[in-house]
Amino acid sequence: MTDVTEALIVIDVQNDFCPGGALAVAGGDEIIPRINRLMQEFPVTVLTQDWHPEEHSSFAAMHEGAAPFTQVDMPYGPQTLWPVHCVWGTEGAAFHPGLSTDPADLVIRKGFRPQIDSYSAFFENDHVTPTGLAGYLRERGITDLTFVGLALDFCVAWSAIDAAKLGFNVRVLEDACRAIDLDGSLEAARAAMRAAGVALEQ
Repeated sequence: MTDVTEALIVIDVQNDFCPGGALAVAGGDEIIPRINRLMQEFPVTVLTQDWHPEEHSSFAAMHEGAAPFTQVDMPYGPQTLWPVHCVWGTEGAAFHPGLSTDPADLVIRKGFRPQIDSYSAFFENDHVTPTGLAGYLRERGITDLTFVGLALDFCVAWSAIDAAKLGFNVRVLEDACRAIDLDGSLEAARAAMRAAGVALEQ
């Protein structure tokens, strides 16, 4: 058992991000057995869940003539446009059935505001609007965070970087993550995490 000041943060292990899903990450389901084992080792576990309305502004379908994986400028900065995914209440938004959800202390949903995307477990993509996760962890006395899940180069990386900026001690277990790797996004994310003081481990 790890120290009571440690928490495991499991990012977006949902059907739409696993093989067969609308925004599948290659091998996304392969990490689930290890994540389930890790949950038994941590006193606190938090699951995050991408949770979008049908007409979310990050969907390429909401931008006439736009293709998925292209970029547009939003009021809060550049935004990658995605295929429709993780629409709240759908099977795609549900946690993968292989994931053990019972051990979770908290499930935090993100991306539910129609006009702004949310990669990070801590802030919307404007880097200002908080999800409330930091306050929850601090009230629980948590100082050390371990991140796993999907996708390494987007939601995992953004969450880990924000956690480090907020003063938590942060590590990412890369073997318990999978990446999209969109136009070099994986190496860019690794560099950004290291620069923020995030420890990358296997």
